[in-house]
Amino acid sequence: MPQNIPLAGDDAAEQARRLLHQEAGVAGLSDKQRQQAKKVSQDFEGLFIGMMMKSMRETVGKDKLTGGGHGEEVYRSMLDQAYVAEAAKRGGFGLAKLIEKDIIRQESAKNVKTVDTEE
Repeated sequence: MPQNIPLAGDDAAEQARRLLHQEAGVAGLSDKQRQQAKKVSQDFEGLFIGMMMKSMRETVGKDKLTGGGHGEEVYRSMLDQAYVAEAAKRGGFGLAKLIEKDIIRQESAKNVKTVDTEE
């Protein structure tokens, strides 16, 4: 950290210190950690969308035209999985981006605490 930031408690100095710590924390995350955060957030969003689809299907009555049955249940389940995968790939509801940002923020805060204790 640059030594030219005054140690006095004035607001500008404190904000500068905070910004430097945030940059150090974000820069401290590896590409692998960022990719893991992205994958976890997309997986969670996919799980969420899947649960919504399942709940939605439970509210809709059985199809009287095709007669339902086990084959139709399997087909609908596979169709819902394909819908979920495609929705998650295209960004879904935008939850994945928000969750990813929060994961990165939390991991960066852990790194900042580590940096603060080393000073």
